Amino acid sequence: MSPTILVVEDEPEIRHFLRSSLGAEGYRVVESPNGRRGEVDAGMHKPDLAIVDLGLPDFDGIQVIRHIREWSTMPIIVLSARIQERSKIDALDSGADDYITKPFGVGELLARVRVALRHAAQPPAGKELSFGEVQINFEARRATRDGEEIHFTAIEFRLLACLAKHLGMVVTHRQLLQEVWGPTHAQDTHYLRVYMKQLRDKLEPDPVRPRYLLTETGVGYRLVADD
Repeated sequence: MSPTILVVEDEPEIRHFLRSSLGAEGYRVVESPNGRRGEVDAGMHKPDLAIVDLGLPDFDGIQVIRHIREWSTMPIIVLSARIQERSKIDALDSGADDYITKPFGVGELLARVRVALRHAAQPPAGKELSFGEVQINFEARRATRDGEEIHFTAIEFRLLACLAKHLGMVVTHRQLLQEVWGPTHAQDTHYLRVYMKQLRDKLEPDPVRPRYLLTETGVGYRLVADD
């Protein structure tokens, strides 16, 4: 069956555009014009993914995200005109998996949808991941680059595993710090800068211009792999 995508968006023109674009790719689309309807449709249709606007007419889209997260792990992509870093961080910390600002390119949106659905369909972490000349086996805790073994510290490996668990998605500074260092370190962003540099030195062909360990300025980091 084709994946079902819930679109929670109050602007009819954007809903129509998304329905056409997603439908052309074979997705089934459910449209909700406000937050309350979106919450009902999420429970009724059990979609495979939700695209949620933040500026809804009845209440903020972040509330929709939080309510969905109370019962579902479906991927949620925010599509919003809000470009402030604080809005992105709040949405991602509330449970969104990705954030796209308006105006947006349909190609990028479709690519993010494919990544999110692929990530949701993956088995639990512990399998292999490869990008560039790097191969990582999280179960065996081994990694090679060009056939040469890479040695990680315990924290480097935990940070890499956390990014890999959310492959292709933005992971906020707070989420990384809490998962890797613990809740008492949620503000210690300097830890991330140091360890991300170390990971890039070990994994990237050119650490100064990273291709796989990407910075989302002011928000967090994203690990991408070759398709």
